Amino acid sequence: MSRNSLLQVKGLKKFFARAERTEVKAVNDISFDIFEGETLGLVGESGCGKTTTGRCIVKLYRPTAGKIYFAGRDISTIKSKKEQLGFRRNVQMIFQDPYASLDPKKKVLDIIGEGIDVHHLSGSREDRDRQVRELLETVGLNPEHAGRYPHEFSGGQRQRIGIARALAVKPKLIICDEPISALDVSIQAQIVNLLKKLQKERNLTYLFIAHDLSMVKYISDRVAVMYRGSIVESGETAEVYRRPLHRYTRSLLSAIPHADPYKEIRRSRIIYQNHEGDLSGGLQEIETSHFVLCKENQIETYKEQLKNARKNQAAETY
Repeated sequence: MSRNSLLQVKGLKKFFARAERTEVKAVNDISFDIFEGETLGLVGESGCGKTTTGRCIVKLYRPTAGKIYFAGRDISTIKSKKEQLGFRRNVQMIFQDPYASLDPKKKVLDIIGEGIDVHHLSGSREDRDRQVRELLETVGLNPEHAGRYPHEFSGGQRQRIGIARALAVKPKLIICDEPISALDVSIQAQIVNLLKKLQKERNLTYLFIAHDLSMVKYISDRVAVMYRGSIVESGETAEVYRRPLHRYTRSLLSAIPHADPYKEIRRSRIIYQNHEGDLSGGLQEIETSHFVLCKENQIETYKEQLKNARKNQAAETY
């Protein structure tokens, strides 16, 4: 996998004014990179700031502070219409609600073809319609259904239409904003497998926003855990899931149900209580590529915790 950074988020903040003299700190000073060809999972409970982060990246929200760089370019400096179009083409978003994100008055042919028209990616109407039908086939839909309206499709089919719409302009980065949360469990697996297949075929880069921890583990190369607008832990997915360090991460992962009924009965749920200092300090590297939000004087404590976790797991294996 290439380690060239496609997206860099530095000190991002997004505050909303709720009432006079009050504000909601939806995203509060977060930083992360996404490398070309990888999937970064952004997880956390509802209201932690995941979707707000995604919408800042695609410029649906203007950040309160901080910088976002795409392919080395500060996106806040993108002003002209031509540059805006170029950015929109390279960075697409798949929305959470497949029912609300598609225009009910338009046929699928025009919903998917709109991006092709805007970015002038076809030489004729016939070529544009051909591209749309190929995209429908790519996402597992019948090309002959291009003349139908969104209400004639199921939820999973509508989400496939949303994926086809994002793919139509040949983007480099796709923000997947909880793309499976409104779908049946059996359909969720189909959509995630489709995303993985498309990533491999088209060298796509994903920011996968979700609260389904099992799916995030399956699709992500790295994971970042958010709580109350802050990233509290990040690292390689396997490492974070196997040896979580921050109290909130451990609580979150303890909620994942086990497929084995005997393990599920014995599963102990960790109730998280926000301790003073849990959200203070900065992201500190405890070991290579494993970061935890803490103060500098807490680094050694986390290193010792990681060391003990490895010893215990080694003993269990033995």
